[in-house]
Amino acid sequence: MRKWTMVIGMLVLALTFVVPAAIQANEGITTKAQIVSGVSFRDQASTSSNVIRLLKANEIVTVTDYVTTNWYQIKDAHGVSGYVSTNSKYIKITSNAEIIYGVNFRTLPASESGSKVIRMLSRGEDILVTAKVNDSWYKIQDANGTSGYVSTNSKYISTDFSVIKPNLPLAEKIEAVIAAGQVYLGTPYEFGSERNDTTTFDCSDFIQTMFWDALRFSVPSDSQAQGNYVKSLGPVRKDWASLKRGDLMFFSSYKGSKASDYDNVNVLTEPITHVGLYLGNGNILHTYSIESGGVRTDTIDGKQWENRFLFGGSVLR
Repeated sequence: MRKWTMVIGMLVLALTFVVPAAIQANEGITTKAQIVSGVSFRDQASTSSNVIRLLKANEIVTVTDYVTTNWYQIKDAHGVSGYVSTNSKYIKITSNAEIIYGVNFRTLPASESGSKVIRMLSRGEDILVTAKVNDSWYKIQDANGTSGYVSTNSKYISTDFSVIKPNLPLAEKIEAVIAAGQVYLGTPYEFGSERNDTTTFDCSDFIQTMFWDALRFSVPSDSQAQGNYVKSLGPVRKDWASLKRGDLMFFSSYKGSKASDYDNVNVLTEPITHVGLYLGNGNILHTYSIESGGVRTDTIDGKQWENRFLFGGSVLR
């Protein structure tokens, strides 16, 4: 009896150590990049900061953050942390995922006939996920630059999308932006808030932050420029009820409490003073004053926002 007790105890101990090890193996995935040509490795995300050293062509570095459109935070092979330009003439992202179990690398996002197997991807290979086609397939590039498709199943692949976001289906982009914005519910309002500082927001800073956090997608930094950008992409909607979830909404300044106070407003030329994100069902996610409590959700129908609405549209395609 004592013998079997010892055997069972040893099996329990084995399982206790094996399972966490398997999980831990998937936690070390990082985004890697290759230096294309010599570039300054700096101690701050600024061209006026100190140069740690010159990064040389073909060096492999780990990208730990996409700080702004102009700067990556990285670690070199010695573990030294610093900042480097995002300009593609200096650096290119080479991988953001690792194969953890052999899987077919295909010519099309399907396993049926017509989708040929390019080759078998091997355990431990670093790959670059460039797009999520749907819930079942990623578009990727291997180390040789060959493009193809691989299963999204987590038993085959482990990813790091904390730095570089793959292209997503439109519906997923929209939900990612909304989810990123809802993280900041209650964040205080500050007119002219500092960009890249998430402790306070004005309306356009909030919009810019949502798109950056969710997709690493950069939109202009003020509401008028954001409105001009949406207009440049194609026709806009002048009836808020025709908007789609995830569209931006643009508003004029307050002119009075009655709808008639806005009768002479030209929606396409009137200065934009406010912007928010449409959630659908007559609701908007935005921030507009200290007194209102900062980032919040409001109803449009029958409120001042309905009278002040100019036009809306999407920045996503």
